[in-house]
Amino acid sequence: MRWWRSLEPMIRDGLGAGLLILAAFVPGIAELGLQIGELHLHGTTGVGTALLVIQALSLVPRRRWPALSLAVGGIAWGVYQLGGYPTTVAGMALLLVLYSVGAHQERFRRPLAVVATVAYVVLAVGLHQRGSSEHVINYVTFFAVLAASWGAGTWVRARQLEEARKRAASVRQAVTDERGRVARELHDVVTHHVTAMVVQADMAGFLISADPAKAADGVASVARSGREALTELRRLLGVLDGVALPDEQPERIADLVDRMRRAGQPVDFAEEGGPGPEGGLGLAVHRVVQEGLTNAVKHAQGRPTRVRVRHAVSGTEIEVVTEGSFRGAHTPGHGLTGLGERVKVFGGTFEAQGTPQGDFAVRVVLPQAVTA
Repeated sequence: MRWWRSLEPMIRDGLGAGLLILAAFVPGIAELGLQIGELHLHGTTGVGTALLVIQALSLVPRRRWPALSLAVGGIAWGVYQLGGYPTTVAGMALLLVLYSVGAHQERFRRPLAVVATVAYVVLAVGLHQRGSSEHVINYVTFFAVLAASWGAGTWVRARQLEEARKRAASVRQAVTDERGRVARELHDVVTHHVTAMVVQADMAGFLISADPAKAADGVASVARSGREALTELRRLLGVLDGVALPDEQPERIADLVDRMRRAGQPVDFAEEGGPGPEGGLGLAVHRVVQEGLTNAVKHAQGRPTRVRVRHAVSGTEIEVVTEGSFRGAHTPGHGLTGLGERVKVFGGTFEAQGTPQGDFAVRVVLPQAVTA
């Protein structure tokens, strides 16, 4: 059913309306409808058929414009009842429309409920005036069925809103935790690079008269350390300020791979479909690659490692595989465990396990967005 879900909601509802119209002309199914009043004044006529079709077609805009769907479908259904036309399965569309109003209507929910209730009372009075034999209890019971459909949609909407609120709170907490961790990284970066710059500058000062060439090398090292520090500081401060740096994301991953190669780890790296995601998701992609490579260097130094990052409309897939390592049992450490928790916050999937070939693979899928 993947092809069905890939269709636009209005197209799906349009197809459903078409099937409902067809069912309204199938003996044995056509009579299974939603009716009140029991007038039976007319048989099938052109007007009755038109009202039948309108009731079914009111399903088409039910998600995008639920109030319009209710107005069109409700009026057509009410006129059909007052006209005393035969029971039709197309009338069942009203229940789905009421559910959709409860689930998808954003504004004026209470006034719309009041208007719908008043309209039902007017319909009940009209049916009585035209000779309906229904008792008050019948009208009340029927109204309860209609209200239950609306209430079911309202309940689903409340649950979706609550789940969205919890997801948003989880993301905010994750961002807060990440910024605290970045603050600690900031301290490490400043301490490491500034200390190196001070040591290199002192050495250059001692060597400037004894060995000018070595002193020049020392000054160059200070400059290089300063540039690296500025790069790290800019990235970390950008995260702390909530500023996305999409243009630098591919270079950061590539630089990370280069550092691992210089450390003696053979890494085969490829990134497809860029640019990658921004903000928290972009940082998560970087952390996945970083932790995967760090794990490889720590536990399987010198083993060939393959890194694949694939960006698509639906999200980003990351794979870090270290060949011929982790034979036998291996328990993920705190880094991989924390990484799995980070991925779950964004609604992604995380796997870190050995393969039958004796490799160790970290596979992550991060969705581009989360919708309700």
